[in-house]
Amino acid sequence: MGKSRRTLPEELLLLALDPATGTTAQPQSLDLGLAGAQLVELALAGRIAPDGDRIAVVVPRPTGDPTLDHALELLRRRGAPVRAVHWIGGPRLGLRQTYLSHLERIGMVTAVAGQMCGVLPTTRYQAAETSTSKEIRSRLDTAIRTGVPPDPRTAALAALAHAVGLGKHLYPGNEGRSSRSRLRDLIRHDPMGGLVAHAVMDVQNGVAAPARRGQGQAPGRVPSQPQRAATVTTAVR
Repeated sequence: MGKSRRTLPEELLLLALDPATGTTAQPQSLDLGLAGAQLVELALAGRIAPDGDRIAVVVPRPTGDPTLDHALELLRRRGAPVRAVHWIGGPRLGLRQTYLSHLERIGMVTAVAGQMCGVLPTTRYQAAETSTSKEIRSRLDTAIRTGVPPDPRTAALAALAHAVGLGKHLYPGNEGRSSRSRLRDLIRHDPMGGLVAHAVMDVQNGVAAPARRGQGQAPGRVPSQPQRAATVTTAVR
């Protein structure tokens, strides 16, 4: 996989960044969405495929993207298809910061140091290439406005944006209600994106998952419901 194309986790994170504050909307559910976006990106790259409500590795060959390849290797080590809800609900410590740091390294965001309550060092992130963020947003807007079935990548991005609760961030207020509804409807245009998006929502809603086939596996830890206006602040080490 070449780096000329942005990955879905990168695009989802750029969508969530608030250009005015340098923080991300829906940080708790966004972490789940990033794990789900990795699955969709690996599926688009032909490395994994859905097996019912499970994810199976079909080609273990690395993609060339270190973060995606780490996820692919973890999936491969499972030895059997894993339920999407188990994978997404598992611990993903540092995944959001990993992608923020990556976007900073490639010049797509700029880190701005600050303080919380005048004491705790924090880092906020501003999009450095606003044209890129606008292009990503334009793809969603076009799909919503025209009603033309989008390409699988855009459909999956829309499904993930809806699943993590970015609808009210992207299309706020009463005037954005119809756009939020159409954003939700785009979930049907990509089966893998739909599977992952529903898994993200199931984890948020604490839906109990039955045991895996074969050896048992405990579901991942279910996080609390995402907060509407929460911000991301990262301690500077």
